[in-house]
Amino acid sequence: MKLTVYTRLPDQDYTASLSNSVHLACTDESGGYQPLNRNYGLLFAVATVDENNVIHEKGLKNPYLFRTPGGAFGIIAVRVDALGEDDEESKGQLLLWTSPDLITFDDQGLVPLDKERYVQEAVCGFDKTSGLYEIRWQDNGGNWYVNRLADLRKPDLISPPEPAELVAVERPAQPLPGTRPGNEITVDYAVGHRVQRAWTPVHNTGIRVAEQASIRSADELTTLRATALYSDGSTADKPVAWDTDGIDFTVPGTYTVHGKVVTHDLPFPLASGYADPVILPWNGRYYFLATNDNAGDIGIYVRVADTLQGLFAPGFQEAVILDQNEELNFIQTFWAPEFHLIGGELYILFAVGGTVWGPQCHLMKLKQGGDIMNAADWSTPVRVKQMDGTPLTEDGITLDMTYFKADDTSCVVWSYRKGIGTPLDTGSMLYIATVNEADPAVLTSEPVLLSRPLLGWENVQGTINNEGPYPLITAETVYIAYSGGAATGYTYAVGWLSISRGGDYLDAGAWSKASTPALSYYSLEGIYGPGHNSFFQDVDGTVLILYHGEEQLVKHGTRCSAMHRVHFNSEGKPLLDVANERDVHPDYADCVIQVTVQSI
Repeated sequence: MKLTVYTRLPDQDYTASLSNSVHLACTDESGGYQPLNRNYGLLFAVATVDENNVIHEKGLKNPYLFRTPGGAFGIIAVRVDALGEDDEESKGQLLLWTSPDLITFDDQGLVPLDKERYVQEAVCGFDKTSGLYEIRWQDNGGNWYVNRLADLRKPDLISPPEPAELVAVERPAQPLPGTRPGNEITVDYAVGHRVQRAWTPVHNTGIRVAEQASIRSADELTTLRATALYSDGSTADKPVAWDTDGIDFTVPGTYTVHGKVVTHDLPFPLASGYADPVILPWNGRYYFLATNDNAGDIGIYVRVADTLQGLFAPGFQEAVILDQNEELNFIQTFWAPEFHLIGGELYILFAVGGTVWGPQCHLMKLKQGGDIMNAADWSTPVRVKQMDGTPLTEDGITLDMTYFKADDTSCVVWSYRKGIGTPLDTGSMLYIATVNEADPAVLTSEPVLLSRPLLGWENVQGTINNEGPYPLITAETVYIAYSGGAATGYTYAVGWLSISRGGDYLDAGAWSKASTPALSYYSLEGIYGPGHNSFFQDVDGTVLILYHGEEQLVKHGTRCSAMHRVHFNSEGKPLLDVANERDVHPDYADCVIQVTVQSI
């Protein structure tokens, strides 16, 4: 099997911010290349930040894939500016990633080759005689040089450049259309298959049900579930709508029962004009919150229903629990409200702005015994403050605050931006701090910068975005899903930050940031710009993702709510793109079981 790396040619939909990244493909049974990760970039160059805290986007070109003596991998590429041209900050340097398997990657930063010349292209290989890696590279004048390095993890220890002979790069004979091909390498089938499976969307491969079962009632029949099988070896339990026609549960006997697997997908769009959606299961009912674009983002609207479907059915019940209030200076940008249980109390965290535009994080609490749908049962909102009682910021905007508790540590995460719309725009950045459950409106630590939009998929369509954080906590890991790209455009996407349970949640260096989105406009057919998500569990304990997207590939369409199940892969990691036919394929949805009705 062969693997190849490449960049793509930008087009009207796949911009330079996306195309100037490392892509990966592998050969199929016919010997032709098939793109992995849906032909979306896997590795992006990290932007730089200048002395004014302004981000300067970077891209890359001419990626090169190579093996290490131990069977691992390395990828080098030339860093360029946002438009793909020579970058003064990157002169004489190469990007370097190492990987044990081409599934996880370690960014080794920049390799300094030369201070005077731009690098046009480079190759890397291991010389067994010297025991050193040789990086051979070409400058813009067509001249070739070589530098030598003993340890890929210590790029600063590379030798000075020496003149070298021309090197021919082994490229695919038939590269993928619309790409700028890099090199190709040959790997054994087992290695290639692992890479292929890791970067191919997980999909449903079958449904398994028991051949027979003994029951005493119709209620017992409804508890019989199916097991969905997936391409990575993972499984998921599924409820089944069993057809009970013709069964007399008062008479013992054996019956052939047909059923259809029930999915958790609701049709898109769920609610047109509702962005940043959140659902709260509470006392046997479901409550829905969102930014209401239909009302000009003014007011906090809540829906309630006995079922998830009821939240979005005609005639849904909705109430305004916070409206414009001149006395409190709540005038505009009622953004991204979220329900959170904190210390046993129910809060709504949200952003709101006054007469002068500038949303800021606030929270309000439901009074003891209060009705979520009754505005009078909510406390007066207060602005979130720092440890010393001052606002989160005096010179920027704050929004999208979320909350999580893990290992007895309560944290809030929010987005902060300074200088928006000016040459000194910092871009929106994610900050984290601890809070006390008894008074979550006041931080108990200094804010820590957790993430900012330094990757091309986060910094695209004229946006510089890290926003919409929301936690997903498993037995082993705290995940923070967040959004980057254009919040009102098709490039909006969801990324992952993660840290092992029991870690120091205020140590930004302990968090891992995924290099490629978990959910993008390449993920689900007919949903563009998926982002600003939340998670919740339904009455059966199934984890669901709720988010907004758009129905068309347009920059300023209507943001609409969407929902589907979160799938956990064979390693227990959450996947956000296993939906529709990839969750339950129609060919496998019908199932049959022999049931024996026993006497009561």
